[in-house]
Amino acid sequence: MAASDPHQAADPDAVKRHPTLFRAIRKRRNPPLRRTDITVTDDAAVKRAVKAASLGNAMEWFDFGIYSYLAVTLGHVFFPSGNDTTQLLSSFATFAVAFLVRPLGGMFFGPMGDKLGRKKVLALTMILMAVGTFAIGLIPSYDTIGVWAAVLLIFFRMLQGFSTGGEYGGASTFIAEYAPDKRRGFFGSFLEFGTLAGYVGAAGLVTALYALLTDAQMEAWGWRIPFLVAGPLGLVGLYLRLKLDETPAFQKLEGGIAHATEAADSVEATAKGDLAKIFRQYWPTLILCICLVGAYNITDYMLLSYMPTYLSDELGYSETHGLLILLAVMVFLMLIIALRIDGIFPITIGMLMLGLSLVCMLGTMSAALPALFPTNVRYGSLSVGYNLSASIFGGTTPLVITALISWTGSNLMPAYYAMAAALIGVIAVACMKETAQQPLIGSPPSVETDEEAAELIQAQAPEPKF
Repeated sequence: MAASDPHQAADPDAVKRHPTLFRAIRKRRNPPLRRTDITVTDDAAVKRAVKAASLGNAMEWFDFGIYSYLAVTLGHVFFPSGNDTTQLLSSFATFAVAFLVRPLGGMFFGPMGDKLGRKKVLALTMILMAVGTFAIGLIPSYDTIGVWAAVLLIFFRMLQGFSTGGEYGGASTFIAEYAPDKRRGFFGSFLEFGTLAGYVGAAGLVTALYALLTDAQMEAWGWRIPFLVAGPLGLVGLYLRLKLDETPAFQKLEGGIAHATEAADSVEATAKGDLAKIFRQYWPTLILCICLVGAYNITDYMLLSYMPTYLSDELGYSETHGLLILLAVMVFLMLIIALRIDGIFPITIGMLMLGLSLVCMLGTMSAALPALFPTNVRYGSLSVGYNLSASIFGGTTPLVITALISWTGSNLMPAYYAMAAALIGVIAVACMKETAQQPLIGSPPSVETDEEAAELIQAQAPEPKF
């Protein structure tokens, strides 16, 4: 009997090899799957998509990370001289401004990505980020044009934040929809690899500048170099993203040629790119997404953005030492927090401990979050939820911790803040449903070979008796 016969009994060995997928298929209420419904991925195409999305993401976060590593210097350049803490708070407040507009960017680019496609919107976000970062490198200092320096800085930081609002949701959606169901977590982890690579590039360049230039040279012109590098990097990222094809899941959704999984039954009435219905129909999942991302982002921005400033401003280490420690930690995390003992080595170990706990979320978050939402609203829902949380929790982390330390006089505030975030994260994870190795909601199954596709067709047959 042919493998595509829906009445043929399922192969017992196939059931044993793919139990999670078989359970998901058997729970469907849609018409039986046809062979044309199942996406058989092209391994080379998947790898090209993952590389391009990850490299593009690395360039976005290189641009975005530069500011945090130059926070102390930028405070001196763009704000009136006086109290160092006030200048630093002003610098971090400007850092946080970019996060205030990220939800607006998510609400704009997310539904656009669900309506027009993932590829076009990801190219647009790359252009805006490169323009915003490059422009910051051209702004005159406070001593030259006064308060207008800070105004221009805030404007272009807002442009950066607006573009970032469409980046993570789109890039993670892009990879999740390209990857076969069984390997979605593996391929999704490369997105966070790209994020770390971008931060490493930014930290490495800033570290080299601090080592080679004097403080006076850094404040006069050295700080501009990392921002100006963003121009050519943006062109490279744009080229990579324009070379990509649209995701198979979006193509099938747009063409209306596939039967989706059971979970899509309740979402067929939701039009692509409908922001109002995202809030109306998916608010419980949005809250779950916000809590998960909040727990992750507080730790993420504390470690990857704030720690160099904390080490230099609160613990008295030089900017170069702080950046070198962070650079070493991030490089280690790419290959596979907090002690009170003085010295470079124990501090490095403490940050490494925090980083190892963070990487557990880094490796799974980019696969878990897209699986929360159905295909027709995935880009929009994830962009809204992710960026609302990043705005409320992530971007404000350096500002809040700096203010708490100033208010309490305790340099243990980062540890207390991280513990509170972890508690929220534990509760959110407990409320999640397992999505590993299952088809994305609203999309047909995605497999690596024709043999797996035939086995899934067999899965619709009556349960075999062993």
